[in-house]
Amino acid sequence: MHPTSVLHIPHSSTRIPPEERRSLHLSDQALQTELLKMTDWYTDKLFDISTDAAIPVIFPVSRLIVDPERFEDDAQEVMATKGMGVIYTRTSDGDKLRKPLDQHERDRMLRAYYRPHHAKLNSEVTNTLENRGKALIIDCHSFPSKPHQHETHQSKDRPDICIGTDPFHTPDWLTESIRSDFLNRGYSVEINRPFSGALVPINFYQKEKAIASIMIEVNRRLYLNEDTGNKRSSFTNVKEGIDGVVSSLINTFNEQNLE
Repeated sequence: MHPTSVLHIPHSSTRIPPEERRSLHLSDQALQTELLKMTDWYTDKLFDISTDAAIPVIFPVSRLIVDPERFEDDAQEVMATKGMGVIYTRTSDGDKLRKPLDQHERDRMLRAYYRPHHAKLNSEVTNTLENRGKALIIDCHSFPSKPHQHETHQSKDRPDICIGTDPFHTPDWLTESIRSDFLNRGYSVEINRPFSGALVPINFYQKEKAIASIMIEVNRRLYLNEDTGNKRSSFTNVKEGIDGVVSSLINTFNEQNLE
């Protein structure tokens, strides 16, 4: 039977294609520092869940090349004002990452990375909707234990788990189900703090109620040495907890009628 859920994992890669490296103004050491800060380390492993009820869609290159979670049009993207739209021109500290691109180079990068990824995500969501009559998108992230300079929310009081929701695509029962499950496992949880929202392919966004979406952000302090990028000994336990929560969430979703 076709799965009902799609796991979107946009920021786990550290890969910098050699042909793109020359456009980045950072030294090798500075680039590694920026990757350490900006990568959602090991989210492809944390959300490699045991159930076959979900299809993963993983962005294959670093977000420093192209960020698939941004709007393609910078006029629609609030982070573009900080030089961190779909193609970053600034680092997390506001330093120069690359020069602004001309339209030809921008289109080339979007064609190479952004649009194929979104085409794949859209295809998986469409197939799920057609085969099962509904689809759940789980947007899978991690976040630093201390806010970076570019972030909107600068409070240092950060939860273990942040749940992001969308007013149209995240039913209250879905939010409460995942919040309760994480709380019962001993994690502190906030809704839409320090990050908010839940991704939906643009052609379905605020149009198709049969598509639900929710974002899970895991505080990196739970599983990562943030100074080195190495896993902590707690990684396995955190992964098992996420596996349990996500599997339970999918089961709950499967039992619901979204009409």
